[in-house]
Amino acid sequence: MITSRDNPRLKLVRKLETRRQRDKLGLFACEGEDLVEGALTGGWELDFALVDAARPPEIRLPRSEQVASHLLAEVSTLGHAPRVIGVFRAGRPERRRPSLGLELWRVGDPGNVGTLARACDAFGAYLALSPGCADPFGPKALRASTGSLFRVPLVDFAAEGAVALVAHDAPPLSELDPSHSRFVVGSERDGLPEDVVALCAASATIPLEGPAESLNVAMAGTIALYDWRRTHAAG
Repeated sequence: MITSRDNPRLKLVRKLETRRQRDKLGLFACEGEDLVEGALTGGWELDFALVDAARPPEIRLPRSEQVASHLLAEVSTLGHAPRVIGVFRAGRPERRRPSLGLELWRVGDPGNVGTLARACDAFGAYLALSPGCADPFGPKALRASTGSLFRVPLVDFAAEGAVALVAHDAPPLSELDPSHSRFVVGSERDGLPEDVVALCAASATIPLEGPAESLNVAMAGTIALYDWRRTHAAG
């Protein structure tokens, strides 16, 4: 059992709190039974797991080591001590890419990235992230996705041929040609720049009735996916 805070595995978990170290090491950490089980079920490769010696989890783990409860709590980013922390390799399992998808342009908030991954999971879509997006494997994004990131196909960003979802001065989403099934959504503050919009095949907007100027990017992306599914179900 691990009883020293200087243990190399505990030190590694601390390092993985930063994106730089996650990228450098090709690893990320999951906290809690639900996320760890979701990653295992989704085919992600477990490097090792640390489990609370006093409260072992009920899931089966191929490689695990017990840790004193207070030490596991110290390396956790949660407000409460998890029963397990799993460290996984960042290599993506193969996934079939569906026609429906969201292309994220510089979405920097990890909560929005995780929420959009959850929407993609709900509506059977893929997720693409441009450079400048929040790391989907950071702790906040993973928690917001509730494990959906482990099931959703993750692909490279490509705006060409997609639909730019903009706040104003575009036809309403309901008038969009239903053959379009890829939507580009922009950063929380600035939206989509003109050069990205120019790469897209079309633009569309979600009409608003109230005084709000625009929708949160996670809300807008979710509505676009739902509207496409609704349209095709009706057809």
